[in-house]
Amino acid sequence: MNSKDKHKADSKDNLETLRHSAAHILAQAVKELYPETKLGIGPAIADGFYYDFERKTPFTLEDLAKIEERMQRIVKAALPFLKSVLSKQDALEIFSELEEPYKLELLEDLENDEVTIYRQGNFTDLCRGPHLANTGELKSFKLLSIAGAYWRGSEKNPMLQRIYGTAFPGEVELAEYLQNLEEAKKRDHRRLGKELDLFSLEEDVGPGLVLWHPRGAMLRKVIEDFWRDEHLKRGYQLVYTPHIAGENLWKVSGHLDYFREMMYPSMRMDERNYLLKPMNCPFHIRIYKQKVRSYRDLPIRYAELGTVYRYERSGVLHGLLRVRGFTQDDAHIFCTPEQLSKEILSIIDLIQFMLEAFGYKEFQVELSVRHPDRSGDYLGDDEGWARAEAALVESLDKRNLSYTVGEGEATFYGPKIDIKLVDALGRGWQGPTIQVDFNLPGRLNITYVGDDGKKHPVMMLHRTVLGTMERFVGGLIEHYVGAFPSWLAPLQIRVVTINQGQEAYAKKVLQELQEKGLRADLDAGKETISYKIGKAEREKIPYILVAGDREVEAGTVSVRKRKDRHQKVMKVEEFIDRIQEEIKNRE
Repeated sequence: MNSKDKHKADSKDNLETLRHSAAHILAQAVKELYPETKLGIGPAIADGFYYDFERKTPFTLEDLAKIEERMQRIVKAALPFLKSVLSKQDALEIFSELEEPYKLELLEDLENDEVTIYRQGNFTDLCRGPHLANTGELKSFKLLSIAGAYWRGSEKNPMLQRIYGTAFPGEVELAEYLQNLEEAKKRDHRRLGKELDLFSLEEDVGPGLVLWHPRGAMLRKVIEDFWRDEHLKRGYQLVYTPHIAGENLWKVSGHLDYFREMMYPSMRMDERNYLLKPMNCPFHIRIYKQKVRSYRDLPIRYAELGTVYRYERSGVLHGLLRVRGFTQDDAHIFCTPEQLSKEILSIIDLIQFMLEAFGYKEFQVELSVRHPDRSGDYLGDDEGWARAEAALVESLDKRNLSYTVGEGEATFYGPKIDIKLVDALGRGWQGPTIQVDFNLPGRLNITYVGDDGKKHPVMMLHRTVLGTMERFVGGLIEHYVGAFPSWLAPLQIRVVTINQGQEAYAKKVLQELQEKGLRADLDAGKETISYKIGKAEREKIPYILVAGDREVEAGTVSVRKRKDRHQKVMKVEEFIDRIQEEIKNRE
């Protein structure tokens, strides 16, 4: 590790120590204010920390203010964090006396004979540490929110109350973070999705199952049409596959062995069990196997916008970002070992082209490879893994993409590349994946006939370019704050009249726009022009065309661009030429 990387690692460790210490101070404050509360766990997380508590009375925002004030007192007292190493039995006695059932449960599950505890003041917690020297070293923190969380993440366990907070070394960093947090609230795709009438999630329909409204459906259509066109240009073949399949298909593919808890229950029909599909790959393989394939046929690239269903726990569902029914922009590539590097490179090129077209310029790339000392934990031979990992590295290097390497992070069936899109706030969104598979080709006997006339195992790549349509659209909404560029906007133009005397002319303008394939509508109501323009702006429509008496007489429209108060008068034909050029260039 070079000095720069070591500094980054040290900074990360220091921040984690700071935040974990803040979690202990939070727990101490809660116990002092509400002694009946039982302690869960309190780790540092990516953006701060949390602590889980069992308390009959729900915490309120007013409680958070009181807890934060008590935390400030504890900080001011500069209580030292005192570490003790003791036997498991002694620790059990301590937490039994403190009447902390969740700590006792954690202790019972520990295999170690020795455990560590930390004390600050009159507060004691089970913890490995490390911590700050004393509570006074916590300078800048803020409690943020309250949520429910099942103990140890299982719905079978009690629901606890989770208090989230964040902490930074200095006030400037904290203020910057809180400002970004406020900006993130403005961009929340759940709120904007409702305001812009894009989608909804209804309890009667089912958790995590999305209803796409007309405008949301139009946004998806634009994205999907672009996706299909680009795939066809690059030699992909489109396929469609069913939403359900017989249980045996999932048994042979291994999904029942490795993925059963994420799959919906089976349904019995015609004396057979059927399951909703959690993935598209077994279907694409069946299409490939419909006939004998020669090396001359390869590579074969099947692509599908396939909707799949996975039983995500209710606690992790989150708007469009985590759902139970979602559409993957899926593709599977079957190729020879010699073609592997070229295919991975072409996927990376497609990913970069597509994501940049949607306005993403920065990416975070993670390469997941085998653990060097545990090759027996993975399917496939050493030669195949070496070739696959080398092909992934070579492709990333050729495109000058910086990446982190996760040793031991590969799945048991192959190495992979994960790419996160970085949005306008610098947040990473999980998107494209490129995965080499050593499992399914063997399980399902996928082969090709080589130039030697013999059958050989085919190389198989799974890949997504956008990830899932739901998460991708959710990310786009937040990236653009719902104000999509013209080429993406569900509704590109609204024609408005100053009074009802211009309605006939406005309808003619609307017809011209729609005949040119533009997405436009008309507001010829009795409201004032100010109200109509305000409404269109709230709906974040890129262009407003105003038709008044002067425009009717001259055969023109007054063009008002979103976020621009100035209007420009022009012929309808001239406006159409301009916006079509804008759409063509995906500005």
